[in-house]
Amino acid sequence: MLFSLFCAMPFLFLFLLLLCTLESHSSNHLQGPVRLDSHVGTMFPKPSPLGSPQPFLPLAPSPLAPFTNTTIPKLSGLCTLNFTTAESLISVAAIDCWEVFAPFLANVICCPQLEATLTILIGQSSKHTNVLALNGTDAKHCLADVEQILMGQGATNNLKQICSIHSSNLTEASCPVKNVNDFYDMVDTTKLLTACEKIDPVKECCYQICQNAILEAAKAIASKGSDILEIDAAHVQPEHSSRVNDCRNVVLRWLASKLEPSHAKKVLRGLSNCNVNKVCPLVFPDTKQVAKGCVDEIRNKTACCNAMESYVSHLQKQSFITNLQALDCAETLAMKMKRSNITADVYGLCHISLKDFSLQVGNQEAGCLLPSLPSDATFDSVSGISFLCDLNDNIPAPWPSTSQLTSSSCNKSINIPALPAAASSQSCLYSHDILFSVLVALLFLLMTTM
Repeated sequence: MLFSLFCAMPFLFLFLLLLCTLESHSSNHLQGPVRLDSHVGTMFPKPSPLGSPQPFLPLAPSPLAPFTNTTIPKLSGLCTLNFTTAESLISVAAIDCWEVFAPFLANVICCPQLEATLTILIGQSSKHTNVLALNGTDAKHCLADVEQILMGQGATNNLKQICSIHSSNLTEASCPVKNVNDFYDMVDTTKLLTACEKIDPVKECCYQICQNAILEAAKAIASKGSDILEIDAAHVQPEHSSRVNDCRNVVLRWLASKLEPSHAKKVLRGLSNCNVNKVCPLVFPDTKQVAKGCVDEIRNKTACCNAMESYVSHLQKQSFITNLQALDCAETLAMKMKRSNITADVYGLCHISLKDFSLQVGNQEAGCLLPSLPSDATFDSVSGISFLCDLNDNIPAPWPSTSQLTSSSCNKSINIPALPAAASSQSCLYSHDILFSVLVALLFLLMTTM
């Protein structure tokens, strides 16, 4: 019996993922408990259209990991970083990167928090070491130790792959400056700190006051021993751009050394979200099947919308995205379809909403757009794992006109009734009570089939 229960754990995980992602999106957006959809069969993927990526549904070792005692990490003892300086941030990163949800929250929550934590650890360390980077050997030990600590608190065991983190990311890489004294000699630190000490996460993404100050400082230290950056930015070679980017990481560590860790986290996560919300992270399959039913004059609305629904269903198996990312995704797909001679507004015709671009498991009414502002998953012994879902997501996906170049949240040429608001949100819970109920139901099912 226990063996049968163990073998059924992958299916239990799918039940739990379904339970968390299925949400009620009624017209009045009442905030009630998350319900388990009875049509379990609808969660399994349909055959993909031509060129479509296969859905990514990881089978976690055990969905009970965060509710058990944390394990003692096996540390190298060779890392020079003081992990106690960012202890609370590490704990948040462990929950943000929890093994079941990490692949689906990587782009918006998990990886930005991990990167901010590493930046703050090195920045705080520089107050004692006087350097804003680790050497190659130390970087390997420290990254391995961070992994062990996070895994001991329930994080996934493949963070490096999910977030594309390498030990070289903890070094100065190609940046010629890592010494704190050299940094002060080359950068107007007063100007930098004034611009970035406190940022508005909305205004910063539009006006880039802190980001411009960081870029200016990065170019300053990247130019050490070279005049390559004195030429026009449009003609900077890729390797030079890479150096500026490496120096940008050094600048961020200096900022993290000047701010209290929790404050530094707000700044770093705010900056990262500006970049996150600029790009649609989804992979779009070929639109040939949609074009067959929707090209030029649409003669059969049902056929067109069935093809559109089938296409969108494969986007809903990729990842959770923010409300602003959904705008970018809607525009990207619209432009792709226009290149396939689909000129009619198929979003309006087929009632495609912004939420249709985010991860969904189950029927078309179940989905979750994350807030565009930085957010974290949370855990407590009563409610378990939870993260915020924006409930202002029934907004119709806008079909761009030929004059529209971008759906930037700062300069929109389209008139959307109301952008999804981070303030209107609901927690998706994954709790002890839910786990117990599902385990009992699964055990009963196994007993009746033996």
